[in-house]
Amino acid sequence: SVDLPAWSAMLFPLYFDLSPLCSVFFLLSDQKIITAEPGQNVMLPCRAPNNSSSITGVEWSRADLGDEYVLLYRDELFDPDYQHPSFKNRDRQMKDGDVSLILKNVTINDTGIYKCRVFTGETRSWETINTFNLTVSGK
Repeated sequence: SVDLPAWSAMLFPLYFDLSPLCSVFFLLSDQKIITAEPGQNVMLPCRAPNNSSSITGVEWSRADLGDEYVLLYRDELFDPDYQHPSFKNRDRQMKDGDVSLILKNVTINDTGIYKCRVFTGETRSWETINTFNLTVSGK
């Protein structure tokens, strides 16, 4: 394995074209960059460690939403009280440790940095699983 300086992530991204869904760049860091066009569906994958089925909490957040969440699951229920209005009734998965977020019909307003955190019975703590930088731009 070769150790590269941190700045090299900006110079040498890995690119995958998942057309017609969206484009995904995997930088040599923990943040994944996703670009999409308005109207597309975007899946932000998130899987609990060891495919855990003992998930007791899930937080999908976006940096600019403050105290509101994209999605909040706790005590075996989805909690709409802390959910930002623009994310109500958007699809989500939750099965066998898969807590991926599906954003249907994205708009420019969906642009932002998304973070998935899970709380499991095994770890008894919050763990950040994935961070995505989603950019939605016109054609």
